[in-house]
Amino acid sequence: MRVVLAEDSVLLREGLIRLLAAAGMDVVAAVDEAEGLLRAVEEHRPELVVTDVRMPPTHTDEGLRAALVLRRQQPGLAVLVLSQYVEERYAAQLLASASAGGVGYLLKDRVADVAEFIDALRRVASGGTALDPEVVAQLLLRGNSDPLERLTPREHEVLQLMAEGRSNAGIGQALVLSEGAVGKHIGNIFTKLDLPPAEGDHRRVLAVLQFLKIRSLP
Repeated sequence: MRVVLAEDSVLLREGLIRLLAAAGMDVVAAVDEAEGLLRAVEEHRPELVVTDVRMPPTHTDEGLRAALVLRRQQPGLAVLVLSQYVEERYAAQLLASASAGGVGYLLKDRVADVAEFIDALRRVASGGTALDPEVVAQLLLRGNSDPLERLTPREHEVLQLMAEGRSNAGIGQALVLSEGAVGKHIGNIFTKLDLPPAEGDHRRVLAVLQFLKIRSLP
């Protein structure tokens, strides 16, 4: 897998290069600013981009804006965004591009769990989603939402795990439920949230992420 990495912290950038290489990924370019990211993707045509949200010169949202440009230009390009903090509006903007799959938003602390981080990278690269549990929790808790208030506590748990990109089997394992029970909870969630029918786990996850994105907008 060919990867372009954008991170302005030298130590973290070098650490990520080694981590990805050890996992068998080919880091074809590593840059420290958003314009360099756009140029590197144009030159190398990677399958996956990993970028920080905050990049020079203003250290606000340059990395994310570059990621959104790349998603518009190449809908099939997988993008994983890293952030130091939970920034809901950034997650919402990224999820707005999730119709083609292959998006992720993780806190940088998640990199410390190497196995979890590499699993998230591979899931995003294969067209799935990876949303940090803390981001999901904040999106679920933000404001008063009538549709969310319809859900039972167990359905909230299932929805959070769905938004993280878990499969039905993974949700069942985490909550000690059978796959049949998980499927029933998911059916109830879609009914209560007025979400249209969709085929396949991936499309169900994207529908939930779209709902979370809408609820997180100011």
